[in-house]
Amino acid sequence: MIIPNRFNDQVALVTGAGSGIGLGISRRIALEGGTVIMADIDGAALDAARDTIGDVPGTLRGSVLDITEEADTRDLMRDTVERHGKLDIAVNCAGIVGPSAANIAEYDLSSFRKVLDVNLVGSFIVTKYAINAMLPAGYGRILLLASISGKEGNPGMAGYSTSKAGVIGLTKAIGKEYAHSKITINALAPAMISTPLAQSLDPDKLSLLTDKIPMGRLGTIDEVAAFACWIVSPEASFNTGAIFDLSGGRATY
Repeated sequence: MIIPNRFNDQVALVTGAGSGIGLGISRRIALEGGTVIMADIDGAALDAARDTIGDVPGTLRGSVLDITEEADTRDLMRDTVERHGKLDIAVNCAGIVGPSAANIAEYDLSSFRKVLDVNLVGSFIVTKYAINAMLPAGYGRILLLASISGKEGNPGMAGYSTSKAGVIGLTKAIGKEYAHSKITINALAPAMISTPLAQSLDPDKLSLLTDKIPMGRLGTIDEVAAFACWIVSPEASFNTGAIFDLSGGRATY
């Protein structure tokens, strides 16, 4: 259920906003009145994504961004504050899967490094500069996308599982570092969600991961967006360094 005006006068930056979860969260924040800077490495996908959202109560602006480029990420955060006076929310949805059916004996080192660079180092960079942008105002909400794979490990996906486990550790550490700042840093750990990223998986792997979900289905982007928008809202004021499960019953701890 859309909550009108929840993000009025709030400024959000969402990475990976060209499709999937990032697009869903961008749309929901804008529908609830927020100003959203949609960032993605794929400019064409970003333009198409903004067109699919259509008219919303909030404001949408697009920016091409590779989150592994530290200077570019820093500059986008600074530009956001210069244009809008502040940055209230940062949601990092940018990520890649990498090989999804390769045991470590066959897993290419360059692929492993690439997955860690995007998923983990990118999360570090986005968080670092979001905090720098939020500290002057003394308020902020940062949400990173982890995964149930980072908790349990998925065979054949060493790079992805390792990178998402790193995001979990990053979230816990930085959440404690800034617990007194009124800037919260949390993560979502979804099971398999029905996104273009999921459809890129090896079909047998996708079937296996779906079978692990007690509800017997993939999660939806709308379900993720609804949960994410609560986490980055003013109401979620006593949660930081937390990893929120969204797993259809798969997570058991």
